[in-house]
Amino acid sequence: MKYTEIMVRYGELSTKGKNRKDFIGRLAGNVTKVLRDFPQVEIHPRHDRMHIVLNDAPFAKVDKRLKRVFGIQTYSPTIKVEKTLAKIEETALILMKETFKKGMTFKVNTKRSDHQFLYDTNELNKMVGDYLFDNMENLKVEMKHPDIVLRIEVRKDAVYISNQLLHGAGGMPVGTGGRAVMMLSGGIDSPVASYLALKRGVDIEMVHFYSPPYTTEKALNKAKELTGILANYAGKINFIAVPFAEIQETIKEKIPEGYLMTVQRRFMLQLADKIRAKRRGLAIFNGESVGQVASQTLESMAAINDVTTTPVVRPVATMDKTEIINLAEKIGTFDLSIQPFEDCCTIFAPPRPKTKPKIDKAREFENRLDVEGLIDRALAGIQVTSIYPNDKFLADKAAEDAALL
Repeated sequence: MKYTEIMVRYGELSTKGKNRKDFIGRLAGNVTKVLRDFPQVEIHPRHDRMHIVLNDAPFAKVDKRLKRVFGIQTYSPTIKVEKTLAKIEETALILMKETFKKGMTFKVNTKRSDHQFLYDTNELNKMVGDYLFDNMENLKVEMKHPDIVLRIEVRKDAVYISNQLLHGAGGMPVGTGGRAVMMLSGGIDSPVASYLALKRGVDIEMVHFYSPPYTTEKALNKAKELTGILANYAGKINFIAVPFAEIQETIKEKIPEGYLMTVQRRFMLQLADKIRAKRRGLAIFNGESVGQVASQTLESMAAINDVTTTPVVRPVATMDKTEIINLAEKIGTFDLSIQPFEDCCTIFAPPRPKTKPKIDKAREFENRLDVEGLIDRALAGIQVTSIYPNDKFLADKAAEDAALL
């Protein structure tokens, strides 16, 4: 079946009152961005729904992109037909035969914005329903909770028919929730936190700390490739690589072992905050989960947060590790996250870090260092890369294996 358009329903955007137009405009822009490979597609955002005219673009490929656009609640592939009863019945039968399975229930639901059309909604419901019963077997009508709703919409220009209700990603359009930075490691948690931030409409830029020669180029590329997966939900994400080796070496040399992790995290947060301010962000996001590791106890969080008054948002803070893993698998980051490329969070890790560090002690130890100089040198070395959906940075493993043979 060749669909002619997709009817998009907004869901949560319906509650936005006077700001609704801005939210719909942002959603239209995001849809345009993810469908940039299909220049023939026309996007018509309206108050109650959005119409995407395919103009021969393949529905299967467009569908795959739309599933990842936040702000879309549901959508339906639709066929535009002439305003004749024969064409409506013929198309309805084809659609039903493609999707109906024995034991399913259905109903016909007509909406008519063209009140000059020959038949009213009840008449059209009955005639199309009778036609389906005459030409199909095992049909059963269910008015309240049918398995299939055959939707017929009579507009001024034509009739539009659909019988699928596909679910979108929900949430809010990326960009409507303001701008922030995300502290992205190469692990499981921060990509999931990134996904959840994007789902609430936050336009995030990734801040990733790397420490050559202690961390490899593969570790950096792994973080970039994770960003490429997440860019499916945003269209494009900026990746900001921050050199961190000098700071880690200095901390290792001059800070007591128990506070090494705390002071290191304080530096990371200060750097993220300065990058946020320079790039006009409003908050800092990270992938911390309460109690998961020593640096994520409430006492540790308090000692680390002491360096900023900027809001630090932790989307996975109360999630179990199993819940985080399940979501990582769903969004496609898990398999890459568990690749064993060591990042800077694991090098120089003390065997017995403080789980209840004192804020005054953390300040005291940090003041032994040239904090301003270390931060300025790290900021001078940052590199910004624009990353698009599914950009690849790691060599294909199969190709590597073949090269070794």
